[in-house]
Amino acid sequence: MIAAATGIAVPAVLTLQSLPLFPLSAVLFPDGLLTLRVFEVRYLDMIAKCRKAGAPFGVVSLTEGGEVRRPGVQEAFAQVGTLASIEELEQPQPGLMLVRAVGAQRFRIRSSEQLKHGLWVADVESIAPDLPVPVPGDLQPAADALERLIQSLQLRPEGGGALPLKPPFRLDDCGWVANRWCELLPLPVTLKQRLMELDNPLVRLELVSDVLTRTGIMT
Repeated sequence: MIAAATGIAVPAVLTLQSLPLFPLSAVLFPDGLLTLRVFEVRYLDMIAKCRKAGAPFGVVSLTEGGEVRRPGVQEAFAQVGTLASIEELEQPQPGLMLVRAVGAQRFRIRSSEQLKHGLWVADVESIAPDLPVPVPGDLQPAADALERLIQSLQLRPEGGGALPLKPPFRLDDCGWVANRWCELLPLPVTLKQRLMELDNPLVRLELVSDVLTRTGIMT
């Protein structure tokens, strides 16, 4: 069950109780796209229930263990993750689901436990979404480079359906531009996690711009 709790006198932090978790060797950012091939029983059951209830699940980055459960191997994961809402679900054969989800709000884990069949659930509190911050002039090249990349991807024969980015394209917003570059750049998962956890979208874009400059993507 997923339940929301709010304060009475003043607005409280949104909490989700018994949120099912999907630990991955990746980082999901708000508004980011996530495609999954689901075949483990624990996740097949989780995805089916979330789809039926119209409820999200939580994506967290693995720090120990692998995406597929192995006997004797302990799983550990970051304590900040992102809610994922299911957009599309296909089941081409029994025991296999193809899932397309989109990142929503970030959250922080307050407590977690692993159920008998291996699924992790957690009580979490939401992290406030990035405030809209206009891209300043000195960081505009990062937005311009992303716009050129989007345009080149749109010109591919397979068309816009192959885009790894979900419109609308908010190229004037620091957080959106930074998050999309974090997804596209071949950065270590640990670095992506640290960038995702940053509360200041302007600082996040500044750090991403440094990477773009060092790699020659942005001059």
